[in-house]
Amino acid sequence: MASRTHVRRFSRTERAIHWIHASAFFVLLASGLVLYLPALSTAVANRPLVKAIHIYTAVTWIVALALVILVGDRRGLRETLRELDGYDRDDRRWLMAQGAPQGRFNAGQKVNAALTAALAVLFTVSGFLLWYGERNTDFRWASTILLHDGLAILSVLLLSGHLYLALVHPTTRHSLHGMVRGSVRADWAARHHAKWRPEDATLKRKPTNEP
Repeated sequence: MASRTHVRRFSRTERAIHWIHASAFFVLLASGLVLYLPALSTAVANRPLVKAIHIYTAVTWIVALALVILVGDRRGLRETLRELDGYDRDDRRWLMAQGAPQGRFNAGQKVNAALTAALAVLFTVSGFLLWYGERNTDFRWASTILLHDGLAILSVLLLSGHLYLALVHPTTRHSLHGMVRGSVRADWAARHHAKWRPEDATLKRKPTNEP
């Protein structure tokens, strides 16, 4: 019976932000590879169109995230940010592979969230400079394209680990259910997130518009 009991882990607002970010990233990665690799650029044979897709996807990503934050559960997001930003002794032990109980987010997920946020900001700034540098040569710097390309490589490495844990690794892939449906099995949560008390999260979020 316990294995069939599910507890809410992610709100609709959290899931919307995740999937908007993920969808935009894959479009940006695909279009960016076409622009970066000569063989792909030749095969597609419409570089201006791919470039437009890349730019407008980035703009749509920013606008969509802003809209979700504006109309979504901002109180819940603030609580989530506090959770992601809070590191304690157990988190440090977990990162040192010593084994330690974790909350709703383990230390690895906290690090991943911080890196993802930093990469998003750097991508936005460097991407804007690349776009603006084509219109004002005073802002055309060789280091900008090197930064943008380096961020892409780092993002692919981070994504590879994320996909492996979410889709392949037997003990962690159940977490994908939480990001798709919003809930995870209670027994899985107890094993992997022993410090997390789902009933407390439910009580905190009850006054919001989230179910």
